[in-house]
Formats: sequence, C-alpha cells, structure tokens
Amino acid sequence: MNLFKAFAYFILVGCATLVQAQAYRDKAIALFDQSQFNQARPLFEQWNAEAPNNLFVIEHLGDIEGHSSHWDKCIEYYDKLVRLKPTEANYYYKKGGAMGMKAKDGGKWAAIRLIHPMRDCFERAIQLNPKHIEARWGLIEYYLQLPGFIGGSERKAQHFADELLKISPVDGYLAKGHIDEYFERYQKAAQQYRKAIEVGGSKTTYDRLAYLYKFKLHQPERAREVLDAYLRKTGKTM
Repeated sequence: MNLFKAFAYFILVGCATLVQAQAYRDKAIALFDQSQFNQARPLFEQWNAEAPNNLFVIEHLGDIEGHSSHWDKCIEYYDKLVRLKPTEANYYYKKGGAMGMKAKDGGKWAAIRLIHPMRDCFERAIQLNPKHIEARWGLIEYYLQLPGFIGGSERKAQHFADELLKISPVDGYLAKGHIDEYFERYQKAAQQYRKAIEVGGSKTTYDRLAYLYKFKLHQPERAREVLDAYLRKTGKTM
C-alpha cells in the first residue's frame, strides 16, 4: 500500500510539472504571436534551457532577437539551427538575412566580413529549395547594395528577378520594379509595378506604385488614384 501511494504521488507530481511546463510554453507562444517579444524572451529562454535542441524554440529565440535588432545573438541562434538541421532552406535564409542586417547596421568592417557568408546562405537556401522566393529577394538586394568593385552587379540582380518571374510573376515584376527604382528609372519602375498589380493585385503591389508616384515622381494625385483604385477593387473605405 505504501509503495502504491508513493507511486501515485510521483505520478501526480509529474503530471503537475507537465501541466505547469505546458502553461508557460503556451504563454510564450501567445506573447510571441502578439509581438510582445520582450515578455516572450525569458519564457522561450526557460524553454530552451529545458530543451536546448528544440528547433521550434531556437527559431523563435532567433526571431525575437531579430525583432529587437540584436543581430549577433540572432545570428547565433540561426547558426545553431543550420547546424542542427542543415537541410532546411529557411534556416539559411534567416541566417543570411540577419547577417545582412548586421552588415547594414554595423559599419564598413562588419559589412566586409559578412558579405560573402551572407551570399552563401542565400545561395544555399536556393540549392535546398529551388523555389525559395525570399532568398532570391535577399540576393537581389545583396547585388544592388554591394559596390561594384566588390561584387555588386545589376546584371546579377536582374538574373534573380528573372528567376522570380518564373516562380512567382508578381514577385518578379515587383523585383524588376525595385531594381528600376533603385537606379532611378522611375517610369520603367512604374510599368513593372503596374504589371505586378495586373497579375497580383495585392495591397503591396498598389502600395509600391503609390509610393513611387508620391515620393519619387512627386505626383501625389497619381498616388491617390492608385490607392483609390485599390479601395474600389476591395470595397474598402478610408
């Protein structure tokens, strides 16, 4: 009888512990989904201490650090994801994106150190997932922002825009418009954005064209017409 009571006690304690663990984990996910990243961080860190190789937890911790612009910590988490599961394309994409943000915020020497590893991450993501859209966007931005003497190239950016056009026409037209906008070919950019509207029709496509008209071509009325067209299409009002 005493043995049975002892066994029942340990079962009850174990169940209570599991319930408590599930409660804080649910809270961590809920806080993250509500973009309350500072509140979610300690809960995910506790979870990570209990399950240090849990891919879901590590990815969320990396995302949290990214939202906080803590790029070194963010890269550290994504690098661990890559090491734990080197066949997952999106982990390479996220690591490359974090490196890109660190290069942008960290000054010239950080950028020089990270440009090649960042490119390698995006390229590896595409190797693992030939239809990876975001990694191609990353490479387009990479080749646009990089000075020509260390590898920047409109031709290479256009190459990945062409690939996007085959995979996702709306992304392809948006990418080509973005490239034209970067080089101040604003009328050509407007043509590409109008094509994106024709094949996609999302708010993003209308917003890109409206932004171009308002801030680059200095035609606020045309921008308003674009946004009004979107509102009419969707039946929404301001």
